[in-house]
Amino acid sequence: MQIAVLQPNPTAGNVAQALERIDVALGHAVEQGAQMLVAPELMFPGYHCPDDHPVLAQQKSGVWISNLGQLTRRHGCALTFGWAERGAGSVIYNAASVLNATGHIIAHHRKCILYGDMEKSVFERGPGDPCVFDFCGHRIGILICYEIEFPETARALAKQGVDTILVPTANPAGFDEVQDILIPARACENSLSVAYANFCGTERGLTYGGRSIVVGPDGQTIAQADQSPMVFTVTIPHRKNGDVPPQIQDYAQAFGRD
Repeated sequence: MQIAVLQPNPTAGNVAQALERIDVALGHAVEQGAQMLVAPELMFPGYHCPDDHPVLAQQKSGVWISNLGQLTRRHGCALTFGWAERGAGSVIYNAASVLNATGHIIAHHRKCILYGDMEKSVFERGPGDPCVFDFCGHRIGILICYEIEFPETARALAKQGVDTILVPTANPAGFDEVQDILIPARACENSLSVAYANFCGTERGLTYGGRSIVVGPDGQTIAQADQSPMVFTVTIPHRKNGDVPPQIQDYAQAFGRD
């Protein structure tokens, strides 16, 4: 499986510009042979836009999903992306969805571990159920930004047989320990691959760290961006040790868990 990672400058609430960047990135992804493009957290309408989220958030039936579905169909490439989802009433979720190459949602995750005062003031917590789907012969899970920093979240996905975790993120500058330490640790300890798609540049006073990364199941970096806008593509390896890696089985046996 080939996965492309989009590291864009933020659009600060400019949805039309964000849609254009996805369009261009899907084109690059297909040229590079990718079946999936992974974009950052809250690509729509932007991450550091708390005043915009309640106003612009949409339902799954909204124009964002419709327009993005048209793009995935036109390019013939799936898309994982973050967005502000409007739930029942005034509830808003920090969500991530996967659209397949026919424009249909095949996976959807609502962030359950919110980070900082901004997120907690705007978004409702998601239910925390593992988001798992099959794609191109891989078992894939979705986490959003801060969630990948906790061993328990990745372990829950690994116990579901996941061999790849896709992570839309909006990691600020100054938190390089996530890419340098935590992402490799989550990959290695669970014998799976992690693709982490971040912003670069500045959005309404918040500077992002870039350095989007894909790490393999041995904890080694497959590819990593610098701090510039780009799209890069990697091959995700298949797990060699069956559906559940031995260390997950050992963990379950030691603690009496299934």
